[in-house]
Formats: sequence, structure tokens, C-alpha cells
Amino acid sequence: MSEKNGTPATPAGSIGPRPEPIRFFGTTWLDHDNGYAARRIAVSVGSLATAAVSCLVLRFAYEGLQLSDIGGFVTVLMVVMFAVCSALAYRHTWDGFSKRPDPDRQASLRGLLAIGFVGSLLAYFFRSLTEAPGEKLHREEYETAREQHESRTTRRTGNPAKKRRRS
Repeated sequence: MSEKNGTPATPAGSIGPRPEPIRFFGTTWLDHDNGYAARRIAVSVGSLATAAVSCLVLRFAYEGLQLSDIGGFVTVLMVVMFAVCSALAYRHTWDGFSKRPDPDRQASLRGLLAIGFVGSLLAYFFRSLTEAPGEKLHREEYETAREQHESRTTRRTGNPAKKRRRS
């Protein structure tokens, strides 16, 4: 059992709440152990590199439109579409790190998030500079579940009315 800030973590054999794993981090976010810092660096570098490669792919698509000579309107429309979708995907992803997204809304935004994948990658990059993406949300939920579990399992011993008085 490890402790951080005086709060014991749930041991593997107990029946208390378990921390929810985060993608690429598992449960290392709980105590910041087992290569947590290295994972954060790798996630930061990986998401930034993936965003850069994605921008290159989008540039090739833009050049393909220029070569096909389909007109300025379609080219501008495509650039605006990717910019707006990336901004919306960034905001949606960033908000998802602090509160649970609504599953119905998530399903309806799936196409927009796929088009704006660069925004999601950048949100992941910026969040991983300070913490594991979603760590704050998971930590709050875990602490709440642990407190609820402790309050449910803490029992009073004996009947206070039968308590002996000291003379």
C-alpha cells in the first residue's frame, strides 16, 4: 500500500474503489510512479509529432486541390472547414479532460472530431505538458469514490448509551 499526501491507495487485494486507467498512463497517474514523467514526455512529443505530420498530410491535400484547378471557392471552403472543425475539436477535447462528455453528444460529433483531428492532437499535447490528460477528472472521481467507500464501511463500535462513565 503506497501513500501520497497522507491518503492511502487501495491495495490490490481490497474491495474498495480502484483508480480508472488513463490511456498511455494506466494507473501511474495516481502516485506518479513507474515512469509517469517519461510517459508524459513521450505523450507530449508523440502528440506534437503526430499533429505536425497531420498538417503535412493536409498540405498535400491542399496542393492536390490546387493542381486539380477546381476553383478558389472549393479550396477556401476546405481550408475553412478544417480550421473550424479543428477549433471545435480542440475545445471539445479540452473540455473532456475536466468533465465527462455526454455519450449522445459525443456520437453526434464523431464526424466533426474526425475532421478536426489536428485540434484534438494539439489539445492532448498542451494538456500533457501539465498532467496526464484527464488526470484531474479521474483523481476527483477516485477521491470521491474512496471517501464514499470509507464512510460506508466505517462502523461504530458498541452502543453509546451503554458506555461506562468514569468516576
